[in-house]
Amino acid sequence: MPRVLLIEDDPAVREGVELGLRRRGHDVRAAATGEDGLAALAEFRPDLLLLDLMLPGMNGVQVCRQVRENSQLPIIMLTARGDDFDVVIGLEAGADDYIVKPARPEVIEARIRAVLRRMDDSGPGRPAIEVYGELTIDWVGLTVTKAGRPLSLAPSELRLLLHLSAAPEQVFSRQQLLENVWEHTFHADARLVDACVARLRGKIEPEAGSPRYVQTLRGFGYRFGPL
Repeated sequence: MPRVLLIEDDPAVREGVELGLRRRGHDVRAAATGEDGLAALAEFRPDLLLLDLMLPGMNGVQVCRQVRENSQLPIIMLTARGDDFDVVIGLEAGADDYIVKPARPEVIEARIRAVLRRMDDSGPGRPAIEVYGELTIDWVGLTVTKAGRPLSLAPSELRLLLHLSAAPEQVFSRQQLLENVWEHTFHADARLVDACVARLRGKIEPEAGSPRYVQTLRGFGYRFGPL
């Protein structure tokens, strides 16, 4: 089972989440502050980070940004209801998803599985390597290069790119992307999609302000191409 690092300052929430994950077979390390959580990263080597936004001292957004400086570790933010402004900042900082507290253990488990799930089937007849201008997508190795330089994509960014590029010129609504990329089967927050698109464009586009690959069709959604 995946190893989970939980950074949460509320003792009741921390103990509840930790117990729920352990009962489901996860190896869990918990920390009460961002500083302690960052110190545990190298030693514990988690598969996923559950990160509270409202932390004393170094807050969750600062932790997220520091992790993203040299790691694409999957990150799920834990947020209280009404923290809309912080949610947006957290998504822009590189979080892959977020969960509103309090959340049932089965909900947290489902989100963890969704974020960690890898695309293990490139689809019938799909070439192992696809090239679009300076962008090269390796469907077997799940890697992306731009002008020969490897790109470090967070899990949500990679899944979004693979999903869009699997059907060039097809327009996907935000709700379709939430269901197919994030596996949210309910009406979820479209900010997940918009923030991820913005981060992905910043990495793959020749000019993020004039996207060539991930294009917006205002009022409809996003598409890959035309190229």
